[in-house]
Amino acid sequence: MKAANNNTKFRISVRQHVCMNVRFVALLRMGGRAYLQQDEAAIEFVPGSIVEQLNFREIFGQDAPVEVDLGCGDGTFLVAMGAQNPDRNFLGIERLLGRVRGVCRTIARSHLGNVRILQMENSYAVAHLLPASTISAFHVLFPDPWPKRRHHRRRLFTIEFFDAIDRALEWNGLLHLATDDADYFRSICEMIRTKPSFSIFEEATKFPMTAFEQKLAVNGAPIQRLLLRKVSPVR
Repeated sequence: MKAANNNTKFRISVRQHVCMNVRFVALLRMGGRAYLQQDEAAIEFVPGSIVEQLNFREIFGQDAPVEVDLGCGDGTFLVAMGAQNPDRNFLGIERLLGRVRGVCRTIARSHLGNVRILQMENSYAVAHLLPASTISAFHVLFPDPWPKRRHHRRRLFTIEFFDAIDRALEWNGLLHLATDDADYFRSICEMIRTKPSFSIFEEATKFPMTAFEQKLAVNGAPIQRLLLRKVSPVR
């Protein structure tokens, strides 16, 4: 009987495990907000639940197309996009607390009412927190390539991640990605071939550069890019 109880304890689902970890991070995060000024702390959206989908009107206070910057880093790209597109809402999702604080300060100084940030794991947020067919564009710029083969399982881009992106994107929504790792780029392209709901978006589109991209440009490093459009609704 004792063994059966032990087995029961280990039958916790992967999603429950993720939720528990995210909840723990969220609780720690509340204390971290004390390091920000009131106007800076207001930039970060701290959800009341990490299992309920986000309400964008609650987050932004306005109805407008929503673009998501996954792994927004120091916020260089996110802030530039918000400033250039005041008629659109931008949500940055970032895992690291120090970066979240820095982005909150930058956004507050820029007086941007259409930019918010959420501290969360990218894959969890896309799969569980974003409502279906609500995102007009995803930006995934220079995700960690985890170049060693034994670490490939840690990469953000997986078939499951593409499925989650597909679900959250609205019809004709865009997936904008860039990487400086050729092997990672080839892997992503192979996955895209299995996703008939995405096609290459041919129109010329110029985006602001991330801080990391600016460093690559100085050194003349090659950058691989893709801009994909969702061409069919999720069935």
